[in-house]
Amino acid sequence: MLQQLVSRLLSAGVVIIGVATLVFLLIHLVPGDPVEVMLGESAQAADRDSLRHELGLDKPVAEQLMNFYGNLLHLDLGMSLHSKRAITEVLGERLPATIELAVAGMVIALLLAFPLGILAAIRKDSAWDSGSMTVSLLGVSIPNFVMGPLLILVFAVWANLLPVSGREGPASLILPAITLGTALASVLSRMVRASLLEVLNEDYIRTARAKGLAERVVVWRHGMRSAMLPVITLLGLQLGALLAGAVITETVFSWPGIGLLTIEAIQTRDYPVVQACVLLISSTYVVVNTLTDVMYAWLDPRIRMGGR
Repeated sequence: MLQQLVSRLLSAGVVIIGVATLVFLLIHLVPGDPVEVMLGESAQAADRDSLRHELGLDKPVAEQLMNFYGNLLHLDLGMSLHSKRAITEVLGERLPATIELAVAGMVIALLLAFPLGILAAIRKDSAWDSGSMTVSLLGVSIPNFVMGPLLILVFAVWANLLPVSGREGPASLILPAITLGTALASVLSRMVRASLLEVLNEDYIRTARAKGLAERVVVWRHGMRSAMLPVITLLGLQLGALLAGAVITETVFSWPGIGLLTIEAIQTRDYPVVQACVLLISSTYVVVNTLTDVMYAWLDPRIRMGGR
C-alpha cells in the first residue's frame, strides 16, 4: 500500500510539472502584449520598454521559465501584471467562492444521481428506468453555457425568483449550482445504474434474497457497497470536470471565483495569474484523483494485495 501511494505521488508530481510547463509555453505563444493592454495603444515606445523590463517580459522565454520554476519551489506565484498584487492574495480572495460553488454543485449532483440511478436499476426496463435515463441524457446533452442562460431566463427574468448573477447570498448560489451539478448528476446516475445492475446479478445477492432479507437491505447494505467502487472512481475523475465547468458557469453567472478570474486574466494578458489559476485547477484535479486511487485500494482488498 505504501509503495503504491509513493508511486501515485511521484506520478502526480510529474503531471503537475508537465501541466505547469505546457501552460507557461502556450500562454507565451498566444498573440497579444500585456504591456500594450496595460498602457494602451497610445503609449510611448520608451514607456512600453521600461514596463516590459520591469515585469521581466524582455527576457528570453527559457529564462522566464526557469524563474517561474524557481519561484514555484518557494511557493511564490509572483505578482499580477494587472493589479500589481500578490497572486496568492488574489487567489485567496477568489478560492472560497469556487469551493462554495463546487461543493454545492457536488451536493446537487449526488442528490439527483443516486435516487435516479438506484431507481433505474431496481426497476429496470420500466417507465421509471426510461424516465430516469431520459433525464440523464438531457443533462449530458445540454452544455453549461446553454443551461445557465436558460435557467436565468426562466427563474430570474420571467419568474423573478432568483438573482441573475453575482454572489450576494444563498439565493445567488442556486442557479449556478444547478447548472454545474446537473451535468455531473447525469453522468453519475448512469454509472450508478450500470454498476448496481451488475452487482445485483451476483450470486451473493441472490443468496441474500434467498435468506429472506428485505429488498432495501439487499440493495443498500450489500449491493451499493460493491457498486460504489466504480462510482467513487468516476467522482474523482468528474471533480476535475466540475472545476473546468466552473470556468464557464462562473463566467455566465459572474460568480467571483477562480474560473472567472482565469477568464479575466486571459483577457488582460495577465500571464502569471493565468498560470497560477490553471496550476491550481490541475493540481486539485491530480490530488483528488490520487486520493481516489488510494481510497479505491482501501475499499477493495484485491487492489491492495496486487500493489504489494
